[in-house]
Amino acid sequence: MSLTVSALLRADLQDFTGYKSARSEALAGSIWLNANESAWANAADAGGQLRRYPQPQPQALCARLAELYGVAPAQLLVGRGSDEGIDLLLRAFCPPGQGKVVLAPPVFGMYAVCARLHGAQLLEVPLRDGADGLRADLAAMGDAALAQGASLLFLCTPGNPSGELLALAQIAALAQRLRGRCLVIVDEAYLEYAEAPSAASLLDAHDNIAVLRTLSKAHALAGARVGCVLGNPALIAALRRCQAPYPMPQPVVVAALAALAADALALTRSRLAAVLEMRARLAAGLRGLPGVRRVYPAAGNFLLVRFADAGAAFAALLAAGVVVRDMRAMPQLEDALRITVGSSEECRCVLAALAAPGAEAAA
Repeated sequence: MSLTVSALLRADLQDFTGYKSARSEALAGSIWLNANESAWANAADAGGQLRRYPQPQPQALCARLAELYGVAPAQLLVGRGSDEGIDLLLRAFCPPGQGKVVLAPPVFGMYAVCARLHGAQLLEVPLRDGADGLRADLAAMGDAALAQGASLLFLCTPGNPSGELLALAQIAALAQRLRGRCLVIVDEAYLEYAEAPSAASLLDAHDNIAVLRTLSKAHALAGARVGCVLGNPALIAALRRCQAPYPMPQPVVVAALAALAADALALTRSRLAAVLEMRARLAAGLRGLPGVRRVYPAAGNFLLVRFADAGAAFAALLAAGVVVRDMRAMPQLEDALRITVGSSEECRCVLAALAAPGAEAAA
């Protein structure tokens, strides 16, 4: 077991083996009577495959994802989106009603939601708003983790909603400082849009780094719920013991494998290029509107925008049928909206709605 996992894994889970499902054993046979499955397929199941439980960790999908992310299969756990990975990390490393988690708000809300559901204490080190955008103070986050004895520290890169891209050298330095004391979780849900290297390249040198990846964004499979945790094999083994028996439905596995085929990936790459072009054009268009106070630098497929009157801007967009994310309830973002970079036509609709006569966002 790794130094960090040995030090931080819940004491009551050190010898915990988890649930062993009927598909956990590598058995061969032609008549399967070990899982209490139906002997007949459902009428809605044309292929007759759904009466069987799926593999807990589908081998073909795990192998393909490991290849995609540049890790060994033993360094990967697939699950129901990044959300399940966040929940599993809290389960494994924060005893119920205990544990401390370091966050840099405003940031993806599921870190705090999962922490609170597990009774963990939130240690918040707010992003700093400067000339170069909203930025995480990694040194201060490390200070908080060490001073308060936190077991998990979450980084989001590119940041949601900040758009910030963290340098791998910064992440590596933080992980080295916290080795054996705290896990550094690097959420890379939007990394494909940043055209930047992954923190997965740091895993072999840092056993206290875990990386979250998802097929929901760039690979357009949000409805399928496919994500994974990348990390040290001991960490992955610990999380697997905490995971429900059959996280990946067979139709989802089939869809994910199809989305990761060579031709599908080539199409995804071309669409990523289109998103980057539209991101630049949308940002330029927004900056040209008098009612826009600031458009933040962005490495994801969205823009964080401050308005002179965010409420009026939100209403103008909604009146035009455009739904964006209202960020005004989040600390530091009382005048902000988050706008996803859509198609060329969708971006034109955004700009037209905000520039329309009578819209408070325009002059």
